[in-house]
This record gives sequence, C-alpha cells and structure tokens, in this order.
Amino acid sequence: MIRRTALMLGLAAALSPALPTLAQSRAVTPEEQQLISEINAHNSAIRTMVGRFLQIDSQGGRTEGTFFLERPNKIAFRYAPPSREEIVSIGRGFYVIDRREETYYAYPQDSIPLRQFLGEQIDLLNANVVDITTTDGYVSITVIDNTVAGTVQVSLIFDSETKDLAQWTLVEPNGSELTFSLYDVQKDVEIPPNFFTFPATYSGKEPPR
Repeated sequence: MIRRTALMLGLAAALSPALPTLAQSRAVTPEEQQLISEINAHNSAIRTMVGRFLQIDSQGGRTEGTFFLERPNKIAFRYAPPSREEIVSIGRGFYVIDRREETYYAYPQDSIPLRQFLGEQIDLLNANVVDITTTDGYVSITVIDNTVAGTVQVSLIFDSETKDLAQWTLVEPNGSELTFSLYDVQKDVEIPPNFFTFPATYSGKEPPR
C-alpha cells in the first residue's frame, strides 16, 4: 500500500498471512453498543476539524503535516515541506496530488479505509468491528475493511471522556503498520472551499500498484 494513500485515512486481495486473522465481526455487548453510539453521536455533531498529524511507519519513520475535515466526505492532508504531496477528497474520490509535478491519481471514495468516519452521520456499529478495548483513558475500536489495495485492519482510538478521535493505526495487507496521531485540533471552524480542490490543469496518472 502506498504510504501517502494509507493515511486515509489513513489508503485488492485477501488478507496476507502477516495480517492477524480478524475476518469476522464479533458480538458487541449492550455496554459497548452504548459506548459506540455515544462516539457516533459526538463525532457526527462535529462538522469541521482542522489540526496537525504525525505519521509513524513500521520502520520508525516520522512525517508531519496538517489536516482539514468537513462533513460530509471532504478531507485534505498536507504533508510538511519538503514534500509537495497532498491527499484531497472532494466527495467523489480520494486524490493524491503532487503540486511540484502538477499531477494526481485517484481512488474511489467507497474503497478507502475510514470512509465511515467522513459521512454525514458516523455509524461504526455497521462497520465490521472485530475488537473493542478500553484502557488508560482511551477506547480502541478495531474494524477490518476492503480497499483497492487489499483488506486492512484499522484501529480507531478515541478519548474515553471527550469521545474525540485521537489516533488511528492501519495494518496493511503486507503486515506493516502506519499510526497517525492528531493534535492541536480545532473544531467547527471555517475552512476555505479551495482547500478541497486542485487545479483542473493537473494531469492524471495511474495509481501505483
């Protein structure tokens, strides 16, 4: 899976042997249903978010940048210099943009991990939940999802008290992991519409395989 695309969020085949066998959703207890319902309601009410992210890969590589989210289905990730790459969703697909080369490639919106978190109403109860844990003030909800690159495992980490999304980890089909932590987050702020666009003059290319 491409490092940038794996961000979407984070971003086709069966599970590889390196991926933990978590193919079936498990029964959710009434207490867990209530907790997930509270997380759904809290995050659905947040119409926009902006902040910074830190990406850490399996080899310890660190990349930072800024993100902008507007429901429904709009998100932008801008990697810090010297990178000129961005990931932008404008509701129809996810576009990986290179502003230096003035090129882009695209993935369908309905085949990207974490798409459930971008909709008008978040409903993680209808996702393929395979694990729920609560520890040290955080709730982890793990789902598996089919993507253009294969089946990935996504663990969403929420603050137990505020119900805010704090972090997520993707386990890719080849077993490698990417973790994304959010910080300096502001909610319900105005985001310029052009943050979710790119010039029509940019040329499309085939996504890496």
